[in-house]
Amino acid sequence: MKFSSQEEYGLRCLLRIGKAEPNGLTIPEISEMEGLSTAHVGKLLRILRLGEFIESERGQNGGYKLARPAEQIIVGEVLAVLGGRLFESGFCEEHSGVSKICSNSIDCSVRSLWGTIQSMLDNVLNKITLRDLLGKEEMVTILVSNYAEEATSNVTGN
Repeated sequence: MKFSSQEEYGLRCLLRIGKAEPNGLTIPEISEMEGLSTAHVGKLLRILRLGEFIESERGQNGGYKLARPAEQIIVGEVLAVLGGRLFESGFCEEHSGVSKICSNSIDCSVRSLWGTIQSMLDNVLNKITLRDLLGKEEMVTILVSNYAEEATSNVTGN
């Protein structure tokens, strides 16, 4: 399982903007900081702007700023806008092979696997905010670990 470069770089660009608050950052500034082409950063920022996570301001003091406070930006929502979810409700219909209906539509252990993993991811990612990710790595690791343990307990019922 992999996260796409769009999800990774998009989240990193959003973090750069969050760290620069209340000042904005321009595409060339983010491009230089992240080592990405300006075209790629522009594409990512467009997606984030359409997702209403950032807003742009034109002019000499323009740039990109957060559209709302960092503690109100949920990482799960950002990743969904940047690339979608691992497992969606229509997943089985999209992966039915040459048939219109999946041959395993009645009893599918693979669907159970992906659904459980998605549920655990949602339990973690929907609790983490951009503000959390703006902290030190050690603190973020502890926070994410706690959320992951909680998610495991929710799924297993312990």
